[in-house]
This record gives sequence, C-alpha cells and structure tokens, in this order.
Amino acid sequence: MDQVAVGRESFIRQEWTDCFLALSAADRSSPLKAEDLERLGSAAHLLGREAESLDAWTRAYGASLEAGDSALAARCALWLGFQLFNAGEHARGGGWLARAQRLVDGLDCVEGGYVLAATAQQSMGLGDPAAGYSMSLEAAQVGQRFEDPTLVALATLGQAQASWMLGEPSRAIALLDEVMVAVTADEVAPVIAGLAYCAVIWACQEAFDIQRAQEWTAALSQWCELRPDVVPYRGQCLVHRAELLQFHGAWADAIEQAQRASERLSDPPGQDAVGMAHYVLAELHRLRGEWTEAEDLYRLANKCGRQPHPGLALLRLAQGRQDAAATGIRRAIDEAADQLERARLLPAAVEILLAGGDAAAGRVFADEFAGIAAVVDKPFLHAVSAQCAGAVLLAEGNGREALTHLRTALTGWQQLDAPYNAARVRVLLALACRELGDDEGSELELDAAREIFQQLGADPSGLPAVDPGHYGLSAREIEVLGLLATGATNRAIAAKLVISEKTVARHVSNIFAKLDLTSRAAATAYAYEHDLV
Repeated sequence: MDQVAVGRESFIRQEWTDCFLALSAADRSSPLKAEDLERLGSAAHLLGREAESLDAWTRAYGASLEAGDSALAARCALWLGFQLFNAGEHARGGGWLARAQRLVDGLDCVEGGYVLAATAQQSMGLGDPAAGYSMSLEAAQVGQRFEDPTLVALATLGQAQASWMLGEPSRAIALLDEVMVAVTADEVAPVIAGLAYCAVIWACQEAFDIQRAQEWTAALSQWCELRPDVVPYRGQCLVHRAELLQFHGAWADAIEQAQRASERLSDPPGQDAVGMAHYVLAELHRLRGEWTEAEDLYRLANKCGRQPHPGLALLRLAQGRQDAAATGIRRAIDEAADQLERARLLPAAVEILLAGGDAAAGRVFADEFAGIAAVVDKPFLHAVSAQCAGAVLLAEGNGREALTHLRTALTGWQQLDAPYNAARVRVLLALACRELGDDEGSELELDAAREIFQQLGADPSGLPAVDPGHYGLSAREIEVLGLLATGATNRAIAAKLVISEKTVARHVSNIFAKLDLTSRAAATAYAYEHDLV
C-alpha cells in the first residue's frame, strides 16, 4: 500500500502520528493533492506541529484554488484562521477568515456555515456577544441542514460562549452539555472535540459547578488517553485535573500534574493556559508554606496573562503584610468584570479584612457573596458563603450564631470532599467554641483540623491561633497585645509589624472587646499575667 493510502487510512482511524509520517513521506516524493494536504495539516495541528500545519493548510488552500474547488479552499482558509486566532495572531487570522468569506459568497455549502461560526467568534472577540449568538444560531441551522455534526457542535459552542458573555451562565452550561453529547458519541472532528472539552470544563469551573467540572475533566482525561499523540488539549487537561486534585486534597499529585501541564504548555510558547498552570502551582506552594516559590510563580502567571489574585493577596496576608494584601484584593475586586469574577475574590477579601480587624468591611463583602451564591445556587458557593458569614459573626463577637453557619459550611465541604476547606472551618469552629466557654469542644475541633493539616502537608502558620487562655485572639492580635504591653504606641506597633496605624487601632479595639478590657493598662496587666511579654 502506498504512503498516501496509509495516510488516509490512518486519518480515518485517528492515528495522527502515522497519518502525519505517511503523508509527509508521500509529499516529499510527489506533492500531495489539496484533500491530502488538508489531512496533513489537521494531523500536524493535533500533534502540536503548528509550523507544519500552517504550511500544509496554506498549500492546500492554493491547490484548491488551482483546482477550482472554492469550498475546499474556504475550509482550509478557515482552519488557518482558527489556528492563528488561537495563537494570538488576530490580524493574520482575520485575513484568512475574510478570504474564506469571499470564497463562499453566493455558494450554498456547509463551508458557509463554518464561516458564520468563525465570524461569530470574531464578533464575540470584538465585544458583541449578541451578534455572535445570532450568527452561531444561523450556523447551527446550516450544520443541521447539511447533516454536519461537527459544524452543529462548533456553532452550539459559539452560542454557549455568547450566552456566557451575555450574563446567562446556566444557559451557557446547558448548551455546552448539548455539545458534549455529540462529542462523547464521537460524532465531532477531533479539532473541535478538544476545544469543546476545554470550553465546557472552563465554564463549569467559572460557574463554580465543581461536580460537573469533575465529571467532564474525567471524560477529557479519558479522551486524551485514547489519543496519546494529541497535543493541543493535553496541557489544559492536566491543569484542570490539578485544580480538582488540589480541591480534593491530593496535593502531591496536583503538583505533579500542574508541573507537567506547565512544561507542555510552554512549548510552543504563547499558549494561554500556561498562566493557569503557573497559578495552580503557586497556590499549592502557598498552601504548603513555600512562599518564595509561590511568589515567583504568581509573578510568572501574571506575565502570562493570569490574574495573580486572590492567591497573591493571601500570600501577602500569610507573610504578615496585611495592608498590602488588603490593597491588592480591593484593587482586583474593583477591576472585576462581572459578578462571577468578583465571587472568586470576595472570600479572600473577607479573610484579609477580618485579619486586619475590619469586621464591618468584611461583612459588606460577605453579604455581597451571599447574594451571588443565592442566584447562582451551587453547593460550592453555599459552603463558601456559610463560611464567610460564620467568620464575620465570630469577628463581631457573636459566637453562638457563628456556629450555625460554620456547621453548615463544614457539612458542605465534607459533601464536596474538600478536606483543606473543611479544616479551615474547623479552626473557626474552635474559636467559636472557645468564645462560648466550651474548651473541650474547641480542642476537639482543633485536633481534627491539625490531623488534616498534617495529612495534606499544609502550612498552619497563617491560620488563626487558638489558645485556651486568650479567648479567641488571633495570632496577629496576640502580637499586638504583646507589643502594647511594652508601652509601644500604635505608631511604633505599626512600624514593627509593617502594618498601618489604622489597622493597629482596629486590633486594639478587638482585643479590648474580646477580653472585656477598658484600657491599655488593663491590657498590659493581662499580657503579663498570661506571659505574652
């Protein structure tokens, strides 16, 4: 059997390496026809050989024009446009899309639907999701008329993306689920199937639908395993898997997956998801107390286009730089484009502001998050909301009501199998129990939390301190109390701890309230009585 025939058979069987090698060998002997050059371009693209795929599709475009096959030429121009857009070369991509549009004008062909789908993506990129949705819907109708499931899937994916941009995440995810029915039935070309998998997982995570994200991540992993030589989506698959492994407490495995993703997404350079991989690694290092590594990775993620907050702000808090943490997280919230983006930042803001003694501001952000959770209605959001509400109530001195919310949060994290989140809630429960005089209950919660931290390898230094003699003072408040007892002024304490005088004043106010004190002299006496000086 000649190499062209081998290449065609391998293409049908989705054996991309064999297809690429066979058609490349045949092309060196004698230039391939347009149809085989298109196959060669597709195989090269799926193998991550972008230069070879661009060359093959460009040649296929020229050969199609020479043969008078405008439809095939348009299809090749579309593949070129898609690849260039994904590589960030929008001007060149737009030029190829314009060529494809010109070629299908006046033709009744399925390629016209692909042009519509591509134009819809371009409209969304220019900030017009309504036009993108309309064109995607029309493209889906063309796909249905020509019985082309790949076009239908691509166009439905466009409708989902437009719905998301229009502020309709539930509708978007429903459309993505519809796309995935065709993908999992193996009805869709691999180039589009990989895009669909990544899009649906991204949307599930953006919408905080952890359970659905886990289901589709497992499906994407299996899809990649059945296609071991497919490169473009494998790195993103590893990033999503790492995020879920982190959430479920398998931190060592998560680091391995994120490192592999970072390596794969760095070659060729310029891939969008590489920033995601760096951010996941930064988060894991932060949680383990490896702050230097975490900071380097947050900076690298930022260079690659991934917002470094809330992780970087939480790192600053762990380093004792509360003012920098508060400034960073507030700025990120102010820049957030929509409610879901704000929702990713608000819990960190609550934690940071409470650590700085500003319970009033913490309540504002916690209440905003509760409103988002009520609308989006996902178990993950409800658990976070309950945890934030409990933390605020605790900071306000209402330990009894805080317990109700914190118990709800703990149940939510346990049902979602999120051990680290559950341990953080147990620390807050210990504080609430201590405030209510239940020393035994506090110790039980602390023991359970310590065991989880040890199992995970988590760094406990940034967690609230609980000492039976100090009535729920945080670690920072104990530091402030010790310095206050030496006679230091608020200005001197601020300079020593590298925080603002305003933050010191809040801490002093909280200390007085928690210990039922009325003066600095009484606070000094307490500090000496409890060996804090």
